[in-house]
Amino acid sequence: MPAPGKGLARKRAIAKAAGGGYSRASRGFACSSKMSRFDPTLFIRTNLPVAAVPGIPEIRLHRASPTSGLSRQARADEDGFRPPYWAHSWAGGLALARYVLDNPSVVAGRRVLDLGAGSGLVGIAAAKAGARKVVAAEVDRYAVAALKLNMRLNGALISILHCDITGNGAPATDVILVGDLFYASDLSEQIAAFLERCSNRGIRALVGDPWRACLPVSRLTELARYVVTEDGGCAMRPSGVFAFKPRPVGARPSA
Repeated sequence: MPAPGKGLARKRAIAKAAGGGYSRASRGFACSSKMSRFDPTLFIRTNLPVAAVPGIPEIRLHRASPTSGLSRQARADEDGFRPPYWAHSWAGGLALARYVLDNPSVVAGRRVLDLGAGSGLVGIAAAKAGARKVVAAEVDRYAVAALKLNMRLNGALISILHCDITGNGAPATDVILVGDLFYASDLSEQIAAFLERCSNRGIRALVGDPWRACLPVSRLTELARYVVTEDGGCAMRPSGVFAFKPRPVGARPSA
């Protein structure tokens, strides 16, 4: 039986983390300084209903629907609204979250960084799987608002780092989880370089991706494969979970 007051203390800790967490921008990689008159939290709470994640019934998120008005909000909030990747569940994140929940030993008792966290699916899975500490790094203010709502919804304790950390050195973490970030060539190179620096410091990185064209498959070892359904799609598609491989000592990047 839990100690008296333990549940209340955890709720207060979750609320404190959701209220800010890590708010200081990392060196040289701050978020956009543009201000918006729109409240992302109010928009998400009002327009994105809560639903279970396909294939991951343990987790419920605020998720976009055909009537959520994302396009309308993008036109109205030109300064603050980026492409709403956070509003949907993508194949890589679905596979990675399922893998973490099915194999809790990969994060249990460890410090975990959810890189490009979106609305928090993978980080929440890590918290539920017993991670000692979860930090979510995300640059989009709407995604951060969704993440705060979703961590409360799922009783997950997550600290939020609202900035781009990929230009920095290795963070103080044991495991990095990367879902759906290898979708453009320049971003793929940036993420791979960051994971290389982290790997050189002994940090394990796990990647979830449905074999997009920019996925650096030569740097990855496949650990598992799932068949998932992305938001808005009827067809199921395969998606893999991979371990990022550090380069051998003395090896040079390929030209």
